[in-house]
Amino acid sequence: MPLIDYRNARPTVESDVWTHVGDGETLPPDRPATISLERWKAARRDMVGRNQPLGVRLDSHERIDEILPDLSRFALITLNFPNLNDGRHYTTARLLRERHGFGGRLRATGQVQHDQLDPLRRCGFDEFELPSGKSAASAISAFGEISVAYQPAADARPTAALLRRRLPEQAVAV
Repeated sequence: MPLIDYRNARPTVESDVWTHVGDGETLPPDRPATISLERWKAARRDMVGRNQPLGVRLDSHERIDEILPDLSRFALITLNFPNLNDGRHYTTARLLRERHGFGGRLRATGQVQHDQLDPLRRCGFDEFELPSGKSAASAISAFGEISVAYQPAADARPTAALLRRRLPEQAVAV
């Protein structure tokens, strides 16, 4: 599956260095790994001393309250979008970034579609794991397709309403 990284000034296609470990699988000792929230809750004490970066995976029905005390321990939080009409993780991403100050990687996975990429980035996501069969080049072009933001978000891009208020001021100044 293609991985789009938007941590710098522009999106790039990257190799995924993270191993996504199932609940019954052994963690690799020499690679960054992600685990489920259930595994984190069950084996938190064992994971705290890990020498490699650790990430946690959350499904849309799982709440971030259970990881908030440990946010600084995670280098990556993966938020899964199980279907096209489940947008709960847009809010989760904004809460993690704006209210809780999470500075690590925030990855969208699952049913992540072309037209959602820019809005997801605006909410705080900086990595996007595309479904199999989706074009990375097409996905990268999606980030420039929306030029006007209608709602405020984590990226501080001016909204259409703010731009409309500025237009009369700029017209007078010219």
